[in-house]
Amino acid sequence: MNPLFPETDWAPLCKAVRESSSIVLTTHRNPDGDGIGSQIALFHGLRLLGKQVTMHNRDGVPRIYRFLNGSELVGAGDWHGASAAGDLVISLDSGSQQRLGLPSSFFEGARLANLDHHASNTHFGDHVVVDPRYCATGAMVFDFLLAMEIPIEAEIAQALYTSVMTDTCGFRLASVDASVHRLAAELVECGARPWNIAMHVYESRSLASVRLLGLCLQSLALHDGGRSAWIAVTTEMYRETGADVEDTEGLIDYARGIEGVEVAVLIRADEAERGCWKISFRGKSHADVGRLAASLGGGGHPHAAGCRMRGELEEVRGHLRNAVSRLLAKEKV
Repeated sequence: MNPLFPETDWAPLCKAVRESSSIVLTTHRNPDGDGIGSQIALFHGLRLLGKQVTMHNRDGVPRIYRFLNGSELVGAGDWHGASAAGDLVISLDSGSQQRLGLPSSFFEGARLANLDHHASNTHFGDHVVVDPRYCATGAMVFDFLLAMEIPIEAEIAQALYTSVMTDTCGFRLASVDASVHRLAAELVECGARPWNIAMHVYESRSLASVRLLGLCLQSLALHDGGRSAWIAVTTEMYRETGADVEDTEGLIDYARGIEGVEVAVLIRADEAERGCWKISFRGKSHADVGRLAASLGGGGHPHAAGCRMRGELEEVRGHLRNAVSRLLAKEKV
């Protein structure tokens, strides 16, 4: 079993892990499959070393990822008071410390490691391994476990396959190459079950989510000569369907999948913060939506990114339309 990028320098992080007696793993707010999969895989791996390991995130594990063994051990919620009681905190898949959504007290008395594959990462922390060559943070965890000589057992492989599959949109992004498929094959050989994972992630939608999809698609609009597709989820849609934020998973793919569309945009009401919108971008080929999101205060990958904005829906949509139009004109796609 070979690492994806053998030249990656894991030595400082390996040393920090070996010298730590208590390790806390965390990932970004509103965690996705890569954040949760990376966290759970690393949890199981470090436990094999005999380490005391805990997991805590600002937000809970989404329903579609609760089939992963260990997901029930992920703590969630606001953090008040003392530190997280670890001498090493490892942040996974988060472009900035702020995106973790945890107060400074959480990190007190601990070294902070930053493990991420987003090019927009702010390089926070004491031990930083940021490498956008990796298709997912889960792929980085795979290489790190090899560097630590930790065996890839079945429950680790299951979590890592979930990470890679979801962060490549089911292996459909332009960045997917032979190395990604070789990694997937190795994870299957180690015990990952692709059909089981795909069933939970893609074929276990709630009825409320399907009703939300129907309303969301009514908002569909094409701009930029059919090269950008736009959909929105409002507070009223949540109330009418009984859906919640987890039910928006995958909605943007319907816009991205339209022939001729290069950039898809989902504008989603943030139920926790009135007047705030979560923006998701998906690029199909040439347009770098990661750079677009970074210019708006967010971040992500060239083909999948996001940001947050405040204001009335039409105001936000107008600002975004200008930004997307400039991107498409500049990229000449």
